[in-house]
Amino acid sequence: MSNKLKIAIVGSTGYGGVELMRLLQSHPNAEITSVISSSSAGSLVTDGYPHLQGIREEVLDDVDPQLIKQKADLVFLATPAGVASKLAPQYLAAGLKVIDLSGDFRIKDRAVYEQWYKKPAAEQGDLDQAVFGLAEVYGEQVVDQPFISNPGCFPTATLLGIVPALHGGIIDHSTLVIDAKTGQSGAGRGASLGTHYSEINENFKAYKVNQHQHIPEIEMVLSQVAAEQVTVSFTTHLVPMTRGIMATIYAKLTSDVTEAELVRLYEQYYEGRSFVRIRPVGQLPATKEVWGSNYCDIGFSIDKRTNRVTIISVIDNLVKGAAGQAIQNMNLMMGWDETLGLQFVPVYP
Repeated sequence: MSNKLKIAIVGSTGYGGVELMRLLQSHPNAEITSVISSSSAGSLVTDGYPHLQGIREEVLDDVDPQLIKQKADLVFLATPAGVASKLAPQYLAAGLKVIDLSGDFRIKDRAVYEQWYKKPAAEQGDLDQAVFGLAEVYGEQVVDQPFISNPGCFPTATLLGIVPALHGGIIDHSTLVIDAKTGQSGAGRGASLGTHYSEINENFKAYKVNQHQHIPEIEMVLSQVAAEQVTVSFTTHLVPMTRGIMATIYAKLTSDVTEAELVRLYEQYYEGRSFVRIRPVGQLPATKEVWGSNYCDIGFSIDKRTNRVTIISVIDNLVKGAAGQAIQNMNLMMGWDETLGLQFVPVYP
């Protein structure tokens, strides 16, 4: 009988769920024992994803907590916003560990969540129980915790790019401007006019300007780091590629630092954190250089003329921005090395 941690994935027909399947397939300490979809229960997982033929061919289960408890120890919730707030408490009550990839438990203020997500918030007690799992900042806090809220894709790239500079007191947070671009997979698998091939191909467009639901999540963490309220200007763009996020961050410097000093500051902050790679002076990262991996690559350029720093942070939105970071959090939750099952090289070209 296997001693591996038994895993259930709710939302297995979405991009986040199928990416969890891909990554967990080779995890040495975990095995998938149930794949779940409320909309496709009873059908084969290969009906929606033929590339899994010969790898995962089980029938999709329903969301019943007692059924899942018989099969699993831990549940990943890769569901749309508004779904996990109802399911997670049921799974926790059944004795399961839960890692939620949606935004339902990230924002601790119920009114703020409802303002930005336009959905009813989870109960306050459940929000208080969920630990925010930005591994490189809060990793020690998730150890032995039964309930983790996985950060969003844009907040992951953005926060990893900003936090060391803010923590070090070298930027004026009132001047923060974030210009972020994402690939099309960030919109999910559901068809819509905005992601139709003829609409997105050869096109580059801004969306949810000043209204993106990840803004309060970014501001929540930055305010905690700064120990005072931080607000940001945040604009997202959809680009005609499948995977990747690039966050280009601008801020006024508060001290006369060099790019070499910035590199050392970031390397010291992320010391021991294998998935953040700081580029040497003069090098800036590109999305393709982290494609299919759990890495976040960060580079800098200082403009002495304007006394501003430009920080470039890139991730794969489906891995470090979703499934990979969720597995990293699972590793930390279980007291394992955070790199376990995630030590693969980015796909290039």
